Amino acid sequence: MSFFKDLSLSAFTAGFVAVLVGFTSSVAIVFQAAQAFGATPEVAASWMWALGIGMGLASALPSLWWKKPVMIAWSTPGAAVLAVAGVGHGMGEAVGAFIVCALLIVLAGATGWFERVMNRIPMAIASALLAGVLARFGLAAFTAAQTALPLVLLMLGTYLLGKRMLPRYAVPLTLLVAIVFVAARGELAWSRVHFTLTWPVFTMPVFSWQAVVSLALPLFVVTMASQNLPGVAAIRAAGYGELPVSRLITLSGLATLVLAPFGAFALNLSAITAAICMGREAHEDPARRYTAAVSCGAIYVVIGLFGAAVTGLLTAFPKELVAAIAGLALLGTIGSGLAAAVREESHREAALITFLVTLSGVTLLGVGSAFWGVVAGAVALAVQRLGRRPAKASAGKDFAASGNIAPDTSSSNMAASPGARKTP
Repeated sequence: MSFFKDLSLSAFTAGFVAVLVGFTSSVAIVFQAAQAFGATPEVAASWMWALGIGMGLASALPSLWWKKPVMIAWSTPGAAVLAVAGVGHGMGEAVGAFIVCALLIVLAGATGWFERVMNRIPMAIASALLAGVLARFGLAAFTAAQTALPLVLLMLGTYLLGKRMLPRYAVPLTLLVAIVFVAARGELAWSRVHFTLTWPVFTMPVFSWQAVVSLALPLFVVTMASQNLPGVAAIRAAGYGELPVSRLITLSGLATLVLAPFGAFALNLSAITAAICMGREAHEDPARRYTAAVSCGAIYVVIGLFGAAVTGLLTAFPKELVAAIAGLALLGTIGSGLAAAVREESHREAALITFLVTLSGVTLLGVGSAFWGVVAGAVALAVQRLGRRPAKASAGKDFAASGNIAPDTSSSNMAASPGARKTP
């Protein structure tokens, strides 16, 4: 099978790091959301089963089919909305809201309207959006030094030496050294690990207009604006613009629809973990980076089957280790995103506004900063262009067609589109 020929240690490690970062950074929010609806321990475990199976299969199977990395994740801002808005609603109403949200996501994908919106966003704005989303993880890697200075310094030193001597294995080497270090210091919480199989629990959906208004619609809005929007930016910035965005959106909606009765509240395109698996650190060859996404998907399936055990294993790592490995793994992507955002002087100021608003983490009307960053950048760009003659070519169309923000000629994470012909 070609997958095993294409698989490498760096790709598998990228998949593992993606799971580690994506899971540990937000699993607590998911449990809070489940508890807001009065979930029993069995129902909460079923949520992890549904999310793990959904994310795993929806990531691994399309990646194997298209031989390109497809990354699906749960909606972290959606879970945060549910944790707050879920109080007063039963689990049946929650499942009904999940189904309505899933249908809206399928509609957004099947009609193609979301992709058409994305195609109108200039490359500089999209690059700034992605850089702003990821920069918070880069900052967290170094603020972790306030509570774990020896660990962060060791990881930074290992990463820099690895980039100099073994650039392909810099991230795996850094992760290995960090795990050995914290294990030697007795900082791994092994007591959290309990090996038990997780069984799905079916909940009959209950549909009410109150749940649709207070749960389904906010869940849909934040998932599309705060998750799918930067997710598309990540795909195109990494050079995989030929991936069918509308079909992927539809796929995530269908997966949510099938698994909603078991606790899958909203599945969507990933941005942070996608940047890890689609970047140069996963593999030098863009055509083989799909193995990182497949590895990530396989690990998610294991999480679904052994939810309690794997949850305990992943959360056993110190939070500083998770923050540091995420930031270091994303350095190249952040740098390339910023470089592409400010390359053209005509878009530079609007791109910087997008970057800063996104980086701020501001939430207005329940919608996250990724959406407002794009809005602020688009408004700034519109004001700058007011009264000027329109450009001959559409930047958004150029971006949609090429999917590239930087040629694959440097140490950046942004590779040229796989299969694209290089120009001198």
